[in-house]
Amino acid sequence: MDYKLEAVHELMFAMWASRSKATRSFERGTQGEMFVLRELEFQGSCTPSQLAQAMGATSGRISSILSGLTRKGWIVRTGDPQDRRSVVIELSDEGRRVVKQHSDKLVGDLSWVFSQMGERRTREFVGLLSEFMTYLSICGPNEPRPTAQQVEEAFERRAQLHERMREMVRNGEQWHGSCRPHDAPSSGDADGDRPVQ
Repeated sequence: MDYKLEAVHELMFAMWASRSKATRSFERGTQGEMFVLRELEFQGSCTPSQLAQAMGATSGRISSILSGLTRKGWIVRTGDPQDRRSVVIELSDEGRRVVKQHSDKLVGDLSWVFSQMGERRTREFVGLLSEFMTYLSICGPNEPRPTAQQVEEAFERRAQLHERMREMVRNGEQWHGSCRPHDAPSSGDADGDRPVQ
């Protein structure tokens, strides 16, 4: 069997076979309220349309999520001082507490898994997963294969986000894992993570 096809089957099996409660909880966290909370923690205040774009969701879906978060008291809506027709969404103090609690639990669980794998294998896994996810992020259903320029841009975005994460860690802030920054800083340092053409 061709190694690429074998790898596809192995990946699909690994994803299917590991449908643990933790995996399902992590997936839900990337699709709903927790995604929005982490995005607000990482980016700061956002408009609903920015959140919809970051999540790849419809305005109706974001509206529903924001209504739930408002009822729970985890976000605050304020008027946008630059556009009176728009609102800005920010985390409330309770929302920050929820994000920190969720993140601390996730970090603890992942740290345990990585302690079982060991440092060398963990570093290899994280590097390969990051590269894999970068390529996957630019593949879409019913779309042509990404161009070399799209690949290059995806890796540049990844490098910018990675540098921002490092900066947060250096400043003693918790990294919560936003994956699509709408205002990531530019960085010329791609950290050696360039695609193989």
